[in-house]
Amino acid sequence: MELKIIQPAACCDPSTGCCEPDLPVAIIGAGPIGLAAAAHLKERGVPFFILEKGSIAENVRTWEHVTLFSPWRYNVDEAAGRLLEQTGWQKPEPEKLPTGVELIGEYLEPLAKLLAPDIWERHEVVAIARDGIDRMKSAGRASKPFLIYAETPDGTREMKAGAVIDATGTWGNPNPALSTGVLLKAEKELADRIDYGIPDVLAHEEQYADRRIAVVGGGHSAINSLLSLMKLKDRHPETQITWILRKKRVEDAFGGGQDDELEARGELGSRIAGYVRDGRVEVVTPFRITGIREADGIVLSSDGKDLAPFDRLIVNTGSRPEFGFHRELRFESEAITEAVPALAPLIDPNLHSCGSVPAHGEKELRQPEEGFYIVGSKSYGRAPTFLMATGYEQVRSVAASLAGDREAADNVQLVLPETGVCHSGAGGCC
Repeated sequence: MELKIIQPAACCDPSTGCCEPDLPVAIIGAGPIGLAAAAHLKERGVPFFILEKGSIAENVRTWEHVTLFSPWRYNVDEAAGRLLEQTGWQKPEPEKLPTGVELIGEYLEPLAKLLAPDIWERHEVVAIARDGIDRMKSAGRASKPFLIYAETPDGTREMKAGAVIDATGTWGNPNPALSTGVLLKAEKELADRIDYGIPDVLAHEEQYADRRIAVVGGGHSAINSLLSLMKLKDRHPETQITWILRKKRVEDAFGGGQDDELEARGELGSRIAGYVRDGRVEVVTPFRITGIREADGIVLSSDGKDLAPFDRLIVNTGSRPEFGFHRELRFESEAITEAVPALAPLIDPNLHSCGSVPAHGEKELRQPEEGFYIVGSKSYGRAPTFLMATGYEQVRSVAASLAGDREAADNVQLVLPETGVCHSGAGGCC
């Protein structure tokens, strides 16, 4: 397969430690965080290119039918907004809640058009290394440029970069149904009847109407799936909906209600609580799935106890980071959360208050591989408490550092809305 080399224009002064001369910063992923990183670099005059395995905002498109619980004021990056406003773009109403499709059409696609000369779509990154050396070699390592290998419709391409920002997220790598976190052959074989993520139930109602549907998970994604199914049930009353959780009490999944500073997030829990109370949603909790098999439908088991067969399963058990293409880089992830190590004690839902993530930036995101950063939801590993506003501040700080502005990189500020439910202690949070 043909190898092609892209060598874009000059990068920043190598004395800052950001990158080799004549090499740009590579951003992996053209979602909200990756595009924001590009906007900050563009504002500072630091050359870059973006590699995206699909199309712009590929992951967002899988949940474009969903309404976000954070309003526009949390979803537009400041540098991106400034660039867009130079073109006459009008910022959306700050307190309005966008859907995924509105986030794409009103913000991400216009932003991508401004960055388009430096975006490469359908470029799936399969490996990153240092030029001419593998992970084991130390001598002169930091002076070597990064080599990025991407599979494209035209073959394998090799690109050089002076720094790399991984903004690929975790959404496309869901956790399986089993409570152990292990994906077994039996679950793989049922893939045509299992949805991971938040399916567009109303757009594909023939798959769900008057069927036995189970939703697995206790977070906001699961609640969104349940609420979509409730709309379907209004039209198709024979639809049976079962909610399967690991929590000791279903009430622990309802959230902060009126105490949640994001009103829409609190409302999600209040609405599903009503459906549970009136019996329209059957709840099974605690139920830790230890087995899955086919027997006139999908049968879930927990230590010998079976749940009646289901026609379809919606698995909303969170996501995990994919580190496969980092294998030849020196990177670290924390043992429990798989987060960037310095972030782990700040975000571990087993220990801390997830409504009070401290401000953090380039310093906390550093990896042993100089010039390589994991940002956005992937920096949180498996922790489910990430908000876009957090990622925007991360990449602002990283871009400032790559441009040699240490003062701006260190001046991190982050104000997140309180959830109303998160608490310290062994009881976990959210």
